[in-house]
Amino acid sequence: QVHLVESGGGLVQAGGSLRLSCAASGRTFSRYTMAWFRQAPGKEREFVAGISRSTEYTYYADSVKGRFTISRDNAKNTVYLQMNNLKPDDTAVYLCAADQGSIVSQRFNDWDYWGQGTQVTVSS
Repeated sequence: QVHLVESGGGLVQAGGSLRLSCAASGRTFSRYTMAWFRQAPGKEREFVAGISRSTEYTYYADSVKGRFTISRDNAKNTVYLQMNNLKPDDTAVYLCAADQGSIVSQRFNDWDYWGQGTQVTVSS
């Protein structure tokens, strides 16, 4: 089992940047595939980015490609989401997810573990 805690959210103007962090408990972090999802009010939870266990593979939603970068540091049990050129449509609660499988699924139902989320608000 893994416990996830997100941080780094906040209020930023359009065009600005934020870096989210997700710290994981336990000594087996490197065995988990990791991802970021987001959920805006009244909308379904959507996939943002995912990363394989060894960092070799990364995946992005079309809406964030070229602006967001996911990375992980297995020595620090942490996954990051660097968000640049933020837009008002990026406003949402951002959630970290972990799964022991090797597939980076874009369906939120496929992920086993979730953090509580961190709010990102982008003003125009």
